[in-house]
Amino acid sequence: MTPDREADAREFSFGSAMERWEGPAIALLDLDAFFASVEQLDHPEWRGKPVIVGGSPEMRGVVSTASYEARPYGVHSAMPAAEARRLCPQGIFVQGHFDRYRELSGKVMDIIGAETPRLEQVSIDEAFFDVSPGRYSAENPVDICERIQAHVAELGITCSIGLATSKTVAKIASEIDKPRGLTVVYPGTEAAFLAPLPIRALSGIGAATERRLASLGIRTLGDLAAQDPREMRERFGVMGPRMAERARGVDHSPVRERAVSREVKSVSNERTFAEDLTRRDEIRAAIWHVSGVVGRRLRKKGLMGREVTLKIRFDFEHGRTVQRPLPSPADDEAEFAPVAIELMDEVWREGMPVRLIGVGISRFDEEDALRQASLFDVEGGDAPHDARERRREHRANLGRVRDAVRERFGDDALAFGHDLRFKHRTSDTQPMHRDLE
Repeated sequence: MTPDREADAREFSFGSAMERWEGPAIALLDLDAFFASVEQLDHPEWRGKPVIVGGSPEMRGVVSTASYEARPYGVHSAMPAAEARRLCPQGIFVQGHFDRYRELSGKVMDIIGAETPRLEQVSIDEAFFDVSPGRYSAENPVDICERIQAHVAELGITCSIGLATSKTVAKIASEIDKPRGLTVVYPGTEAAFLAPLPIRALSGIGAATERRLASLGIRTLGDLAAQDPREMRERFGVMGPRMAERARGVDHSPVRERAVSREVKSVSNERTFAEDLTRRDEIRAAIWHVSGVVGRRLRKKGLMGREVTLKIRFDFEHGRTVQRPLPSPADDEAEFAPVAIELMDEVWREGMPVRLIGVGISRFDEEDALRQASLFDVEGGDAPHDARERRREHRANLGRVRDAVRERFGDDALAFGHDLRFKHRTSDTQPMHRDLE
């Protein structure tokens, strides 16, 4: 690596360097403390200082991203902002600017796309890409990754890259040396690289699975890789042998090409409240309020879903999520909010404090939607069906008018009572949406 490259990337390799890479070469690019890094880029006076992106401590905000200067204080993502303020009182708290993050993320994806069409963006700050020799280039994959890092640095932000023969190993390698790291796991060295790492390094293993594995004396990926597949199946079902395979570095998952659009699985929104809600009328109004935001997003995307999800969080650590099918595809909160309110009684009782409420719509099945719509298109349909469809179309027209007014004049131009009721009572944490919805 040339001296001028060393400032932007530090390469750590596992295994001996080879003149020629044999087999698949898959990399995972992870933008370093992305949201905080963008804020430091746009505010040079914040560079070298602890920047914390998320909601404010006073409004029950949650940390989305903390700069590397804030992390030594114990600040991390998903932490209550009030706790972050206690740990790092000198921190600079920023609500965040998602449009700006999306803009820079797009530029990074363009940099990768210029090297290979095999690009799979998995979140706003992460992407897998395939640079296997012989497919699109005869160049050494390590050289390609170094060049990508250099171009990302030219944008004013940095990234870490893991390069290996599979997605599983590339993901783990990308976490080894941050920020600005390039960790290379050469073909044939995967099992030795993984063996000493803790089992939580393997994506998909959560706290509960970790405890079960530890109770069996399985604490490292080497321990996991050595397990008998039949015993793993008996203890963990079909995923047991798969976990052991991945712990050995065996993963044949392909990188999906950029041209393949990512299907939207759900549309949702949630609100954290500055003060707990305890009364039924408050929680009903909050569900209507959040459902209105979801309905607007559904109509903007042209989507109608067949299942509603209600999420209620009682404190920072405890909550419940329940779902119910809808009688017909819906994008109107007047249809799905009442169902969400019915679900409330499955998880909440009078007096229980509610910190957060979320509503989501999923199952965007076009064939079901068309089939349901056809029930109202048959000539000679009976009067109740016709009347129901007219009411539904009337509500849909009202929804489109409301959306148009708010789009032109702002959200406050037209609001219902339940919207005004929570205008100043919700956390100011912005939905950062690390996914690509």
